[in-house]
Amino acid sequence: MNPHPPPLTWKRRGDPAHAAPHETPGRQTSDVKIHATAIVDPKAKIGEGMEIGPFSIIGPDVTIGDNTIVQSHVVIEGDVTIGRGNFIGHGAIIGVPPQDVSFSPERKTKIEIGDDNIIREYCTIHRGSPDRSATTIGDKNFLMSGAHIGHNCLIGNNIVIANNCLLGGYVRVDDGAFLGGGSTFHQFMHIGRLVMVQGSSAFGKNLPPFVIAAERNCVFGLNVVGMRRAGLSANDRDEIKQAFNLVYLSGLNTSQALDKAATMTFGAPAREFLDFVARSRKRGICPLKRGMGNDVSV
Repeated sequence: MNPHPPPLTWKRRGDPAHAAPHETPGRQTSDVKIHATAIVDPKAKIGEGMEIGPFSIIGPDVTIGDNTIVQSHVVIEGDVTIGRGNFIGHGAIIGVPPQDVSFSPERKTKIEIGDDNIIREYCTIHRGSPDRSATTIGDKNFLMSGAHIGHNCLIGNNIVIANNCLLGGYVRVDDGAFLGGGSTFHQFMHIGRLVMVQGSSAFGKNLPPFVIAAERNCVFGLNVVGMRRAGLSANDRDEIKQAFNLVYLSGLNTSQALDKAATMTFGAPAREFLDFVARSRKRGICPLKRGMGNDVSV
């Protein structure tokens, strides 16, 4: 075996498959850099300043915006639109059919991904299942290694999904949430804004905005640090605390708590919390679990 293998070779899009390379690794140009072993369908729409690594495959119905990096052994197939400035790590799989036994290959479904996302190695993102539906990911999200985004998920902006998280179909995650590594989320559940989830947890009920959640379907309090970092005012945080206490600590059932809240004056963030709870009556919200000594993080 040659202990000094030859350097990776690159070609510009449109070069013959076996043409001599025009560029060397690491050189930055305004043109697309495609490794000689990558397969990019001529019908794919590729933006300027892109880099596509060794053995990656880009299908004919794929659109990728400017300045996106696609590392090695990535597969992007089906109807997929990816915005600008994204990073897609080694071995990621985007746009394959959903893991849904009712899915028919004739259905026209897609994936839409925004700008400035980091999708690390071996993530899987499946396209929608019902005809004309989509799996959607917003902007500035960080999907760590091995995360799975099931069909028809709706992922907002500025979300961290840590290693090996598993999101079933139709899971919705609102802006600024943090999902700890190895956690699992049942299909159709909704994770509210700025939720903080501890690693190795599992959920099948909805998680209201601003809460800390852990273990199996348990809420432990409010994400006070996250709210402060997100710029919520002291008054907004106090009102969210009042709304949280009304729902979880007042001794009232959910309907009674919401009826009482309707008679009170709250700003938009606290109303966001209460409206989320009201919309979750069918699936339900995760209950409160007190910590040691009946402590609650509020």
